[in-house]
This record gives sequence, structure tokens and C-alpha cells, in this order.
Amino acid sequence: MASSTMIRPSTQESLRMSGHPAAPPLQAQSALSPAAVQHLAEARGALGRGELEHAERLLAHVLALAPTCTEAHRLAGIAALMGNNAAKAIEHLRHALATRPDDPTLNMNLGSALIETGDADAGLAYLQRASELAPQDAASWYNLGKGLQFCARMESARDALQQALSIEPAHLQARNTLATVLTSLGDTAAAVAIHRETLRRQPDCAAAWFALANMKVEPFSADDATGLQAQLARPDLPDDARLLLGFTLAQALEDQGDHARAFDVLGAANAMKRRNVYWSRDEERARVEAIAAAFTGSLPAPLDPTLGKEAIFVVCMPRSGSTLTEQILAAHPQVDGADEILDLPQLLDEESARRGKAFPAWVPEASAEDWHRLGQAYLARTRRWRQQRPRFTDKNVDNWAFVGAALAMLPGARVVNSRRDPLETCFALYRQLFGNQSVNYSYDLDDIVGYYAGYAQLSKLWQQRHPAQCFDHDYEALQAEPEAQIRRLLDFCELPFDPACLAFHQSSRTVLTISAAQVRQPLRRDTARSARYGEKLDALREKLRAAGVSWSDLRRARGEE
Repeated sequence: MASSTMIRPSTQESLRMSGHPAAPPLQAQSALSPAAVQHLAEARGALGRGELEHAERLLAHVLALAPTCTEAHRLAGIAALMGNNAAKAIEHLRHALATRPDDPTLNMNLGSALIETGDADAGLAYLQRASELAPQDAASWYNLGKGLQFCARMESARDALQQALSIEPAHLQARNTLATVLTSLGDTAAAVAIHRETLRRQPDCAAAWFALANMKVEPFSADDATGLQAQLARPDLPDDARLLLGFTLAQALEDQGDHARAFDVLGAANAMKRRNVYWSRDEERARVEAIAAAFTGSLPAPLDPTLGKEAIFVVCMPRSGSTLTEQILAAHPQVDGADEILDLPQLLDEESARRGKAFPAWVPEASAEDWHRLGQAYLARTRRWRQQRPRFTDKNVDNWAFVGAALAMLPGARVVNSRRDPLETCFALYRQLFGNQSVNYSYDLDDIVGYYAGYAQLSKLWQQRHPAQCFDHDYEALQAEPEAQIRRLLDFCELPFDPACLAFHQSSRTVLTISAAQVRQPLRRDTARSARYGEKLDALREKLRAAGVSWSDLRRARGEE
């Protein structure tokens, strides 16, 4: 999945930087009442302890007493960042920066907040200024690197992170982020070396262990498995670290061939995660049924049947080979790979807000002019992906539900459905700890199967309604006959065959998903895992059968069996 990593700094980085104390000089607070000074000190302490609500209440009291207090606005901005309210953070931080324009911390925090609201250029300018104001502070360079990574400017991110480490070689967050950036750039050997050096320095670094697991290019050793078990046995281990190490240990045990124990460890890790996230199978089923109903009827004929011919949507379930599909297409000289961009769902959300109705309730009311307007808006937003090449891919993993809308907006587009055996797909989801809430279904087998059933239902509908524009790209068939399947894929996309697509792993493009390291390798034929787990997956097999999901049925529906 696209990188959704937020760039906000840690609380400690927000509250201080080298040469900038957390509190302003005493004389700067002399105009405050004793009560305001006390509240300010208590709020600073509460933020440092992560007591967000308490800190916000104290800061509200301070600002009621002293509405122009710079330090109160600064801390309120930090609190808003910690509470995922970037817009509120920007308001407070601009107040503070107006009186302290050369404060590197304020520049850093405001830059982070602006990037999170989509104003990348302005945000990066503030982060750059923070690094110039504090050139010997590793935190300022780290946050600049994190911001550049968030904006997919990986070469510049690498340089900024290397600068942070030249100042503070032990900066753990900078080390881990640099390794992730190097993976996206294709330097997997250097990324592995960084993680291994981090673990040599700090064997309990759960983030480094998990990052190695996510790369999936270097099997874990028996010593690794032993070390992971030792870390998990620690009674003082925080829950977030226990979660990362649990998923990593499952992979290490699998690498040692101990599939029974690996599955049991996975079960415990997934159960722990599931207890702390929200997902409703009923709500998801209702969403799918509403979309199916909205697009089963006829839609108005498009004003321009060729609109969107530049776009290739790669739709999929996560862990189904979609990054590989995009990598193959993006190796073609006519195609740029945009990765998991958000433009389509964002446009639909904005249209829903404009109409005062959630998608897809407004679909029956949309005219040909409405769909054309939305299509033109999508092409305008994605213009950056056609600056060097005429075609581009959009691989947002949530777009499988929006194919009907995408083709109403862009009737000239092509849709490639990247499919993998349902059992392998569902188990791969269960084996993966994700970083975004849209995949909260992946920590329970019943939730996974329910979600997959909705995906299969709508995929069948799109194929029936748009047979000339929708193409099922079979992962297992690609493994068995790569050249034949790649030729079929290119033919469907109306692209001439190019040998570069067979050598997709040699492409130098930046890849942002968790499969970044895998697609730098030649096509593997040993990725199926279900047979190794035997009866441990019988319950999942039965759930898929009960839900009416079968790989053979899907292939027969396409006329392949």
C-alpha cells in the first residue's frame, strides 16, 4: 500500500530541539498571570506524558486568560498534531510563528501539519527552513526527510536522512526511515544492512525487526527466531512492540519450517490487533449491496467515450500481486506508475459532500454532464503522472469498489483486476500487519472472508457490465507463463509489447508499497503458502466455501475451465 506514514514528530521532538528549550525564557512569560504560568507548565508536562485531553483543557484555560500567548499556541498546535487534527494545528502554529518566525521547532511542526493537509510544497518549505535554522540538529533533518518521504521525493529524503545520521548516528527513527526509503529506491541490500546494524546496536528494536519481515527478501535464521522469542517473553514489553514482534516471529518460524507454531503465533498477534480496531462485517456488506444496486441499472451515455484513455486502474485485494502488475506496466516506456493515489475516492467524497448524500446514494441522480465533470477533474488532479509518459496507473487498493464510478467518469479507461487464489490472498492478509485503518478486516478470518466475498461480488458485476474495459490478470497464470500473460495484459491496455516489461525487476522507478523489495526481484514461482500449513487452514477453506468463493468457480466464470 501507498505510504500513509504520518510525518509528525515524536512528542519529545515537538517539545524541544537543540538550542531551543521547551519553555520560553522566563521574561517572555512575565505578562502572564500566575495561574496561566502554572497551567502552561502543567500542559507541557501532560503533553510529555501523552495525556492529550488533559493538556488541551489546560491550554484552553491559558488561551482564555492570554489569547495571544505564543507558547500556549505552540503547545496547542502540538496537541492538535498528536490528536490527528492538522487543520487545528495549523491555526495555532501560525499564531505562534507570527511572533517567533525563526523558531525551528515551530517551522518543523507547521511544515508537518501542512503536508498532512495536502499542502506539500508549503509544508516542505517550512521543514527546509527548520533544518536551515538548526543545521546541527538531527531532529530537524529527520523531519525534513520524513516529509520528503511522505511526498514521495525519495532521493531528497535519502539525502536529508543521511544528514540526520551524520549528526546523530544512533538516531533510531532516522535509521529506520532511511532503510524504508532505500527499499523504495531499490537499494534493498543497503536497507537490510541498516536494519541489521540497528538490531546489533539495539536487539529490542521491534520496528527494525518488523521492517526486515516486511521486506521479505532475506529469510530469518534460527538465531533470529530465538532472539524474537526472547524479546516477546519480556514482561515489560509494550503492546505496540509485542504486536510488531508477534507478526515477525510468525514469519521467522515459517522460515524455519515450523508452520504449526507460526500459525499459532499469528493467531495470537491477530487477536491482539483485532481487539483494538473497529470493523463491521454488516456495514461492509451493506456498502457492497448499495454499490451493486446503484450500478445495476443503466447510467447515462457518456459525453465523450474516449475520456480517460490515459488511465489504467489496477484494482485488487491487498497482497494479491497488484504491485507486481503495476511494476510490469510501469516498465513500459509509455506508462508511469502512480502507485496508491487517493484521487478517485477523494473526488467521490467531495461530490458526496457537495450533494449532501453519501456515495453511492447520489449515483442514480448523476447526469452525463456530472460524470464528465468528475472525469475531467480526475484527469486534472492526476496530470502530474503524465508529464513524462502518456499513460499512467492508479493502484489504490480500495478502488475495486469504485470501478463503476471510475468508468462512468472515464469511459476510455482500462481496469486491470489483479487476482490471486482466494485462499492464498486471504491467508496473506492474515499474515500481514498493516499500517492503515482501511484494512482492519484483515485480523479476523471471518472478516477477511466477508470482505473478499464483497470484492468478488462487485468484480463479477464490473466484468459483466464492462467486458471490454475490465481484464482479470491472474497471478498464478503469470507465474506459470510470464511472457504470454504479460503480452495479454499489454494487448488489453492497447500497449505495444516491450521487452522491458519482462525485466520489470530491473526498473529504477520508486515503489512505495510494502512489496517494494519483492518487485525488485525476478518473478518467483514459490510464493504459495497454503499447502505448507495443511489442516491449519481448513477453517479458512471452509469459510471461503460457505461464502461461495472458489478459485475454480471464478475461473469457470471467465471461461478458463
